[in-house]
Amino acid sequence: MSHAIAVHHGAFGRAALYELDKPIVTHAHREGHLIFYVGGAETYMFVGNTTAPLDVRTAVAVSPWEPHSFELPEGYEACLCLVLYIKPMWFLETCQSAKYVLHFGTRSITVTPEVAKWVRRLTATLLEEQGSDLVDGYLYEATRQCYDESWRGAGARASLITVRSRFTDYRVRRSLLLMQDNFTAEVAIDWLAREVGLSRPHFFKLFKKQMGLTPNLYLNTLRSERAIDNLMTTGKSITDIGYDLGFSSQASFTRFFASNVGIPPSEYRRVAHLA
Repeated sequence: MSHAIAVHHGAFGRAALYELDKPIVTHAHREGHLIFYVGGAETYMFVGNTTAPLDVRTAVAVSPWEPHSFELPEGYEACLCLVLYIKPMWFLETCQSAKYVLHFGTRSITVTPEVAKWVRRLTATLLEEQGSDLVDGYLYEATRQCYDESWRGAGARASLITVRSRFTDYRVRRSLLLMQDNFTAEVAIDWLAREVGLSRPHFFKLFKKQMGLTPNLYLNTLRSERAIDNLMTTGKSITDIGYDLGFSSQASFTRFFASNVGIPPSEYRRVAHLA
């Protein structure tokens, strides 16, 4: 069974060491996402419509809200990964430069010797449970190196153009607010479409064009985020957290969490550390 070796939460977002022996379904995060191979089976991920290798030579970069899945062919041994979830605003403020909008230029990042150095330091720091200041610094350097590598030859201005092209339609913005207010209940796509004055097919197509993912994936992201927050900051039982998010049983919530995060919620709570 997939499990977590270390998880560290901080102002930057999250950093985790996962040993994954099962695929993770298509999902998304509001954070920027970097995945580095540490050991075990070399494998790959799907990011959007692209296959991105995950091996000793190549890391995977996922921009905020970009759909992705982790693949591990049947019969492979587990893959040990260093997984980073970087808050875009933290990265922008830390860089203090508008060129560092956290949108990666490519999904596959060459692991240069400099990138590998910061990955080793960050991995060792997580394993040794050292101070959060070290994690923040190492994570920033690893992310900046990967960001620069992803835009090498293209220029960072392209990332600003890409980001500014989104969130332009007021009906999509209205639907985001509705989902943020109602994600703990069963939200019907038909209802969302009516509320913003569109047919279901038109709404679905417009939402995916603007956001890069489907409304259902967006809702799953909100539920995953709330679940992680409750696991880290409250004493609620796993069952109560699931019920509060609209799941009918602990088993159904556990399946959802493990499919979208990679490990069961009970193990996440046991391993994760909040700075």
